[in-house]
Amino acid sequence: MELKRVVVTGLGALTPIGNNVPDFWEGLTNGVSGAAPIKGFDTEKFKTKFACEVKNFNPEDFLEKKEARKLDPFVQYALVATDEAVKDGGFDFEKLDTNRIGVIWGAGIGGLKTFLDEISNFAKGDGTPRYNPFFIPKMIVDIAPGHISIRYGLRGPNFATVSACASSTNAMIDAFNYIRLGMADVIISGGSEAIINEAGMGGFNAMHALSTRNEDPATASRPFDKDRDGFVAGEGAGTIILEELEHAKARGAKIYAELVGGGMSADANHITAPHPEGLGARMVMTNALKDAGLTTADIDYINVHGTSTPLGDISETKAIGTLFGEDAYRLNISSTKSMTGHLLGAAGAIEAIAAILSVKNDIVPPTINHFTDDPAFDPKLNFTFNKAQKRTVRAALSNTFGFGGHNASVIFKKYED
Repeated sequence: MELKRVVVTGLGALTPIGNNVPDFWEGLTNGVSGAAPIKGFDTEKFKTKFACEVKNFNPEDFLEKKEARKLDPFVQYALVATDEAVKDGGFDFEKLDTNRIGVIWGAGIGGLKTFLDEISNFAKGDGTPRYNPFFIPKMIVDIAPGHISIRYGLRGPNFATVSACASSTNAMIDAFNYIRLGMADVIISGGSEAIINEAGMGGFNAMHALSTRNEDPATASRPFDKDRDGFVAGEGAGTIILEELEHAKARGAKIYAELVGGGMSADANHITAPHPEGLGARMVMTNALKDAGLTTADIDYINVHGTSTPLGDISETKAIGTLFGEDAYRLNISSTKSMTGHLLGAAGAIEAIAAILSVKNDIVPPTINHFTDDPAFDPKLNFTFNKAQKRTVRAALSNTFGFGGHNASVIFKKYED
């Protein structure tokens, strides 16, 4: 059967460097750091006292007070970003077949704040189980796509993907496949995460995964820098609306880019450490290129996973060098996590938006906070250090890798009729 073409027709973002897509893109291209001392809880006894929190966000500016109280922050973020994407895409669902419009959403952890609050309250009590009746519905990962579908009356495919930090990229790949196989016309995809709380920060600190550069939070996320010491936690949501091409054209939709391929693989190596030679990373990019019908010569920009961890950055770069060969030297590579921090399950969606906008605008956002070259990296690679670069971006590849060895990559290219 002939596969249908899939295009991007709506974007929404709620991030540590901008609470909508235009502000997010401006923050990216200007090299703005979203890291700052944590305001959400008392960090006095914590090893890491900073993160990339969403700023100036009041859920009651977007949701009824009674509704907001029933939602974990990760769902609030999902609804706000999706509302922007729906408006951006010019969707009037009353005029469309909502039986063929779905929601496939990603989150790595889900309602951690809700879980923390409920268990803390129970521990303070006398053992009597006095739980909020919304405890479970607020916490479970799939409640985010559930709420989105209820909000807009969408009765197509509806579920959540969980693959740690690859979650929202896996969600996009699932959405892509449902549409190109003719099983849906439109799918709202993306991801959200809200783990900047005592449990999230304490847990990642216990793993020695987080940067502890408390004296200078703004420069703590340092992908590919010799002195990188761990990732910076982030939070927020990204929504990408994918649509079958002819359906989009019939309603006169604007088209940002075309999603042409997705790849998946497993490291099969370790629960947290990447394969030292980047075998899983190389395989996932190979699979994405094959799916897209492209070669390494067709890719102009890679938005790398690039978390600012000692092992991860090296592994991914080895994979790029091995797969791309001489083509690696004409690429732009950048890690937007240097600005947003690591949004875990939402990282894939937020970074895909960065890749889509790079294709649309022919601008590659930078990897900020580079101070000292690391001899472990090939000096001929262009990491787009510290300043955005203008160049033609015919196609961009976005990588996301998760604890457990889960790898997912997507490729967007300029739309041509």
